[in-house]
Amino acid sequence: MPVVDKPLEQLLEYTSSNPKPADFDAFWDKGLAELDALDPELAFSDAEFQAPYAKCQSMHFTGTGGARVHAKLATPLNAPAGPRPALLFFHGYTGAAPHWIEMLPYVAAGYTVAGLDCRGQGGLSEDIVPTKGNTLHGHIIKGLDDVPEKMYYRNVFLDTALMARIVMGLGDVDATRVGVAGGSQGGALALACAALEPRIKRVYSQFPFLSDYKRVWTMDLDQNAYAGLRDYFRRFDPLHQREDAIFEKLGYIDVSHLSARIKGEVLMAITLIDNICPPSTQFAAYNAIQSEKSNLIYPDFGHEGLPGAPEATFEFMMGL
Repeated sequence: MPVVDKPLEQLLEYTSSNPKPADFDAFWDKGLAELDALDPELAFSDAEFQAPYAKCQSMHFTGTGGARVHAKLATPLNAPAGPRPALLFFHGYTGAAPHWIEMLPYVAAGYTVAGLDCRGQGGLSEDIVPTKGNTLHGHIIKGLDDVPEKMYYRNVFLDTALMARIVMGLGDVDATRVGVAGGSQGGALALACAALEPRIKRVYSQFPFLSDYKRVWTMDLDQNAYAGLRDYFRRFDPLHQREDAIFEKLGYIDVSHLSARIKGEVLMAITLIDNICPPSTQFAAYNAIQSEKSNLIYPDFGHEGLPGAPEATFEFMMGL
């Protein structure tokens, strides 16, 4: 088997090397309380694209910091009466919500489907929270020089939970039968959403990003999607005098720490020659999960399309 990381037997036992802040759970509980006090100011409009068996809409809501967040929402037409399951999709870094055509197989199966646009990336969501410090080369470090509440991914993680609450509150959705899915950044957001919204029943996460930052740096893979880490140290802490404090602060937005809060069933696809999101960082999140879980291990694959994974996701989510 090709190796870019630890042997598989060690990966199966690996736990995150990134420090976890002492007030981690209190920090996220405070964020959820902030959502409780928000008026999401929901607004819907018909999308230009429509399908014979689906109603396709743009959905806007107000998230933390007053940002207007956009999601796609597709609901089945002529579906049987009664509450139906729902599936929430999260996209990869720099991308946007799935194309409508990618959502339609689930709509055809009778599911309500939503896809989030992450703030300030390739979709329509705003990124208006002001922060101190550097934002060059990636969102990981946005807010790193400010209070933790200003960190970019803190607010995106809360957007996922808020969207889940909104979809669960739709009159035709069964809040006990909601799943989440995504790959890379989307895989991280699926884990974060399920950690912050304990009613999520099923989670599919593929080679998650945003996990075990210190391990990424130790492996000299703080490049590509993680390039902000290397750039930050080179420009603002070249002697690593604040290394411990920086990684501890990043611990607030580390899905390897959030994953322990998940209550739903998890299926994770893990790639063993991934030099974007290293295998050990994927296992750091997987091994932290305390709920029912299983994995699909791809020994010869990196950060790429995975044969059979879309079908496995569909079959898994049909169990909602």
